[in-house]
Amino acid sequence: MKIEHIGIAIKSLETSDHLFARLLGKHSYKQESVEREGVTTSFYEVGDSKIELLEATNPESPIARFLDKKGEGVHHIAFGVENIYAEIERLKKEGFIFISEEPKDGADNKLVVFLHPKSTNGVLVELCQEKG
Repeated sequence: MKIEHIGIAIKSLETSDHLFARLLGKHSYKQESVEREGVTTSFYEVGDSKIELLEATNPESPIARFLDKKGEGVHHIAFGVENIYAEIERLKKEGFIFISEEPKDGADNKLVVFLHPKSTNGVLVELCQEKG
């Protein structure tokens, strides 16, 4: 397991892309819309990990709700795993609660699943596996 990326909820992708390009000294390597989640993402490589900027594309999306409640900031930490199904089973046996136990297609060619923050000290945790 490794830290695959840190997701940051932002209000404006244009503004935040400019800010992070200046901060990191490089441009985003990929922008992608995930319509099912109502989000547009922008990814930056930082060493072996990534930063994912998340902009809501509709007011009912999870990112829009997050921004309404908490404002801009860290939304989730994603851990890269080799076998997402085995990790789901392992973590369920350890007592962790999932938002959904069935992985779904996510951004950046990943299968993803989220653990409920109630079981992870208030942190939204994403597990992600590269799609084959």
